[in-house]
Amino acid sequence: MSNPTTGQAERQEGESYEVRLGGHLDPRWAARLDIPGLTHESDGTTMLRATGMDQAALHGLLQRVRDLGLTLISVIRVGNAADDALN
Repeated sequence: MSNPTTGQAERQEGESYEVRLGGHLDPRWAARLDIPGLTHESDGTTMLRATGMDQAALHGLLQRVRDLGLTLISVIRVGNAADDALN
């Protein structure tokens, strides 16, 4: 097997994502989606900030969004957990 490159090693520690959903969700949805919190945006959407997630955890979050019938608008990678710790 080959050794992972530096980029692959960083991804294993977890990344940060912004997930935008349609509508303004009640704050209690944060616990149901297993995230620290959510933000209501002025355009009528809800932004979830998911930090320290590997690909499996991100897919789990997206499956919960789907299973709850929520409207997924976008998913954007905003950095890795190590970058977030420095900011």
